[in-house]
Amino acid sequence: MSDTAATALLDRRGKYNRSVSHVNDEFHTFRSYLRWMCVDQSNAFTAALSWSVFLLLAVVVPAASHFLLACPDCDGHHSRPYDGVVQVSLTTVAALSFLCLAGFVRKYGLRRFLFFDKLCDESETVRTNYMAQLNRSLKILSVFVGPCFVVECAYKIWWYASGASQIPFLGNVYVSDAVACILELCSWLYRITVIFLVCVLFRLICHLQILRLRDFAGFFHVDSDVASVMSEHLRIRRHLRIISHRFRAFILLALVLVTGSQFASLLVTTKHSGSMNLYMAGELALCSVTLLSALCILLRSATKITHKAQAITGLAAKWHVCATLDSFDGVLTDGETPMAPQSSHETVFPNVGTDGESDAGDEEDEIDTTKFIPSYAYSTISYQKRQALVNYFENNRAGITVYGFMLDRSTLHTIFGIQLSLVLWLLGKTIGSF
Repeated sequence: MSDTAATALLDRRGKYNRSVSHVNDEFHTFRSYLRWMCVDQSNAFTAALSWSVFLLLAVVVPAASHFLLACPDCDGHHSRPYDGVVQVSLTTVAALSFLCLAGFVRKYGLRRFLFFDKLCDESETVRTNYMAQLNRSLKILSVFVGPCFVVECAYKIWWYASGASQIPFLGNVYVSDAVACILELCSWLYRITVIFLVCVLFRLICHLQILRLRDFAGFFHVDSDVASVMSEHLRIRRHLRIISHRFRAFILLALVLVTGSQFASLLVTTKHSGSMNLYMAGELALCSVTLLSALCILLRSATKITHKAQAITGLAAKWHVCATLDSFDGVLTDGETPMAPQSSHETVFPNVGTDGESDAGDEEDEIDTTKFIPSYAYSTISYQKRQALVNYFENNRAGITVYGFMLDRSTLHTIFGIQLSLVLWLLGKTIGSF
C-alpha cells in the first residue's frame, strides 16, 4: 500500500472514530430513555423485562380496567360506553409500534437503524444539524405526549375521586382506587409514548435525508461533473429505498388501524342512544386526537421528504436551462450583431419579479427556488450530458414508497377522498336507520 493511500485511509478512519465517539456520547441519554421505557432488548434480561412490561401495561391493565370498571350502572357522567373502543385502539396501535421498534433495534442496532454509521460520509453541516435534531427528538416527543397525558390524568383523577369505582380489591376502597388509577395512567402513558416514539424516530430519519438533499442541491450551484451528481443521487435513492422497506409495513398497518379506529368511533357514537357529553365521549375524543396526531407525523414526514426529493428534478432542469443560456451567450446568429465576449466566467441573470411582494419568506422552496442559477464554467459539461442527467431525474423520482406507491401529496388526496367516501357511506347507514 502506498504512503498516499495509507494516509487517506488513516484520515478516513480517524474521521469515522470521531463520529462514533461523538455519537456514543449523545446516545447515552437516548439509550437510557429506552431502558426506562422498557423497550430495550439488547440482551435476554432486558428483552424479558420489555415483554413483561408490555404485556402488563398494554394488555392486562386495559383489559382489567374495561371488564372490572366498566360501571354500566353509573350515571351519565361516570359511565364509559366507549371504553372498549378506546382500549382496543390504543392497544393495537401500541402493539404494532412496540413490535416494530423492538424488531428494528434488535435487527439493526440503534446506531445503524438511525443511520449514524453513515454520518462519517456526510458533510459537517449535515452531521451537526442531525445531532441537533436528535437532541430535539425527546423534546418533540414530550410535546405530543405531555398534553395528552395531562388531560388523561385530570379525567382519571376526577373519575376515581368522585366515587365512580367502589371495588375494594385490595381490602380498602381508597387504596384500591389509588392503585387502579395509577395503573391506568401508567398504561395510558406507556402506550402513547411507544406510539409517538416510533413516529418521532421516523421523522428523525426522514430529517437526515432532507438535510442530505439540501446538501446535494449545492452540486448545482458550483462547477460539478455529472458523474459525481449521479453518484450522490444514487446513494440518496438507496437510503430512501432502505427507509421505505423498513417502515412500509408499519405505515400501512398504522394507516389501516387508525382508520379502523376512527370508523369504529364514528359507528358507536352515531349508534349510541343516550345523550352525548364530554364526560362520556371525552376519552374517546382524546384517543382519536392522539392516534391521528401520530399518523400525521408519519404521513407529513414521508410526504415532505418525497416533495424535497422530487424538487431536485426542477432544480436540475433549471440548472440545465441556465447552463444552456450561458453556453449560447456571444454566439453569432442570423441577422444579429455579434456580442462582445464575456469578461467573466460567471453570468448574471436578471432578478425575478416578486409581484409586489418584498420577500417570499417561507413561501419559497428551499431547494428549488425561483432564482436563476449563476453559471460557473459550465462549458466543461456538454449539453448532451446535462440533458441525460435531467432525463434521469425525470424518470427516477425518489421518495418514500409503501409497496410501490409513492407517498406524495396526490397519494394523500386519494387517501382522504377514499376515507371521506367511507365516512359519508357509514353516516348514511347509521343516521338513515333512525
